[in-house]
Amino acid sequence: MSTSRLCTNCSSTSLFRDDDTGGLFCSSCGAVQPFDQYESFTGGINGPQGTFVHIGTSGSGNFYSYKDRKLLSARNSIEEFTNRLGLCSKTIEIKSMISDITDGEFGQGNWFQVLIGACCYVVMRKGDRPLPMAEIANALACDVYELGKMILRVMDFLDLRGNDFPEFDIVYSLERTINSSCCFDDVDRSLIDKMKKQGVFLLQCAVKLFLSTGRRPLPLVVAILVLVAEINQVEIRMEDLAKEVHVVVSTCRTRYKELLETLVKIAQVLPWGKDITKKNIVKNAPFVIQYMEKKSMSKPVEKRKNLDQTRFDLEDAVAECLTQENGYEYGVDGLVSRKDSQYLLLQSNADREGIRNVDTLQISPECLSLMYEKFLNENRSAMSSRSANVQKRRRVEFDFHECREWWDGESELSRKLILRKLLEKDIGAETMPPSFVNGQLKCKIRRERIDAARKRIKRITHPLHADLDDTVPLGILDSTCTERRKKRRGVVVDGIDWEDLIIETLILHQVKEEEIEKGHYNTLLGLHVFNSGVV
Repeated sequence: MSTSRLCTNCSSTSLFRDDDTGGLFCSSCGAVQPFDQYESFTGGINGPQGTFVHIGTSGSGNFYSYKDRKLLSARNSIEEFTNRLGLCSKTIEIKSMISDITDGEFGQGNWFQVLIGACCYVVMRKGDRPLPMAEIANALACDVYELGKMILRVMDFLDLRGNDFPEFDIVYSLERTINSSCCFDDVDRSLIDKMKKQGVFLLQCAVKLFLSTGRRPLPLVVAILVLVAEINQVEIRMEDLAKEVHVVVSTCRTRYKELLETLVKIAQVLPWGKDITKKNIVKNAPFVIQYMEKKSMSKPVEKRKNLDQTRFDLEDAVAECLTQENGYEYGVDGLVSRKDSQYLLLQSNADREGIRNVDTLQISPECLSLMYEKFLNENRSAMSSRSANVQKRRRVEFDFHECREWWDGESELSRKLILRKLLEKDIGAETMPPSFVNGQLKCKIRRERIDAARKRIKRITHPLHADLDDTVPLGILDSTCTERRKKRRGVVVDGIDWEDLIIETLILHQVKEEEIEKGHYNTLLGLHVFNSGVV
């Protein structure tokens, strides 16, 4: 069907309308003409209706429910968080764990983000590749204690105890830190590998010496890496490394100080050990580490049963000289004195195990002098050559100051060991856990404070019966707490500070002294003082 319109392409009037589409096209050039068939639908309520596209639909009218949108958002959150931590390979396992915990419902909100972080920690810990909680909490922008509570709830739900949930791998944390830290980006790769082995060696020695017992592991990792960097003349700042690992700088400095003090104790076995202090231990650390490495590689020597009974057998030494057949050769004027002959007869009947009382031996000085002179004449050449070889070997082997390469890395402590084998190694020192020693010292100081507070209360409540000569002891309490009291803000009157006043308050409220000795003052004040009138 032709129309009166002109073709927009060739200006021809031969235009025809397609019955299927309703559009015009030119039969001369085949050009499709613009649409001109607009019809207004005003059929009212019974007229044709279009499609209303809702939020959460695909545009075809399929509506997404709340559960579908929640699951989609939860999966996106899990993938985003695992990508942020570099755990893309663990995404499926983390999703499966969260699905088991929530019965396939997942969730939304801040609590679900904390649950994702807790599951990431548990999955990596089960794979013996733990992530620090501080790092996960920083990525989540949540509190580390909140994350820890959620981790405990996940562990209880999954019943992860014993072998199913291994201990925190501090060696892996050190290797991961030195590999991923920006502080070591400019260091040569070969030196990084060497520092990694040295750090693992020192770290496992620190574990054996109980420097990590009762403490958070990451500050010790930072302290050891800083020390290894100083030994290898690599400049890094403890503040920068602690910021990357998300630990407190003051705690890292405390662990660094304890590490240096321990190395000073071990260095006392060296010939110049008395001159080594905390100020120069870094310069002497290569020699101390070399000694610890050689000591750990040596085999344990079996202890003798009778170390307290010093015995030696002189029969083998003088049997050839003092015999009845050729003994007259070494006597005075060619003869052996009667006293020596009697000794020989007694010695032949003596116990073969050795002489028990050395002071009872009676040999003439002349006989011993002749024996020693003949021994020197016969073995002078051998002894001179041997002494020369010994001196030469000492110059080659023990000239520490000319030795440039002090690290061998052949000890088993340079590789990760299980705790049982680690404790069997000997590194030349045995120490008590510093946390235990400090805890015992603090308990002893609190005990003295409790005794002093009880005496002050007795003077005030019963002045007639109080002992006037009863004075406060100035032992550990005075010598240990003087410096600490100066650092705290407040007024100290007659040697009494805030801690003494708290102890007096707790004693007056009849709190047990065993509980006060533990030092949980805030908890005890909340239980016995501020809530004492609550029924």
